[in-house]
Amino acid sequence: MQVLRAVVTSGSVTAAAANLGYTPSAISQQVSALEKEAGMPLLERAGRGVRPTEAGRLLSDYAAAIGRTVAEAETALTDLREGRAGRVTVRYFGTAGAPLMAPTLARLRETRPGVRFDLHLSDPHDPLPEVQQGRADLAVVVRPSIGEPAGVRLIPLLDDPYRVILPAGHPLAERDVLALGDLADEPWVGSERSSDPCQAIVLDACGAAGFTPKFVVESGDYATALGFVAAGIGVALVPRLGLRAVPSNVVVREVRAPEPVRSICSAVRASMTVPSALNALIDALGEAALALSDHRSFISDEPESAPTA
Repeated sequence: MQVLRAVVTSGSVTAAAANLGYTPSAISQQVSALEKEAGMPLLERAGRGVRPTEAGRLLSDYAAAIGRTVAEAETALTDLREGRAGRVTVRYFGTAGAPLMAPTLARLRETRPGVRFDLHLSDPHDPLPEVQQGRADLAVVVRPSIGEPAGVRLIPLLDDPYRVILPAGHPLAERDVLALGDLADEPWVGSERSSDPCQAIVLDACGAAGFTPKFVVESGDYATALGFVAAGIGVALVPRLGLRAVPSNVVVREVRAPEPVRSICSAVRASMTVPSALNALIDALGEAALALSDHRSFISDEPESAPTA
């Protein structure tokens, strides 16, 4: 059909052969084969050249449309291959949203405007099965204590250390740094759900310090835990990414011996060939995490409104 179109637009078999780099005999054979398939003549003599019959004009017009569609498909495929188009589905947890995902998405909208990034909150569900089963292209997760899950590749982003949250006026607030064991006899406000892998990080650290925390409240999220601490109910451990809105009547202190830390990673399928758009997301997340880890841009351990020791 494209050969027929070349003959129709050039007006002769000889001119079409010269344009396409074929012999006139090869062009005539192609047209004859197409006429046999069509069951009717496609060209007729017109002086020294040829002109299309009604069927020839019909097929020539369709050949032009097909050519445009093929060109569009080639362009779209190139854009997809080079990461200028496509769709990437992402799962993330709440405290990674504002400090990590927001700047990442803002950067990608500038550098990859043709790519659609669909972000979905995974709390309180574990997003790793969705990555394993291909329902999500990437998930931002806390590294599981059991190690790297089967079928998933974890890409480290940043370490998020826990901080001790104390009511204002608490005797331990006079210290800049606390040993975890100093909190052994304190009433505790649980800041995470019992099914959350982050709570295992806290419990393991307390176990290494020789005690099991005495929880008097299970709040299930960091903002609620901060409210209970502000009311003087107990103390809590909250990761730094969870300290986005710290009440004025609590203090935040570093903790050591040991320091609980959660490792935040990107998770992708281990078996997949990573497309360019997903690679761009992985790189942008790494850059956002690096900026976040910088001491000057990380969340302050001691908000200006909080009392100081």
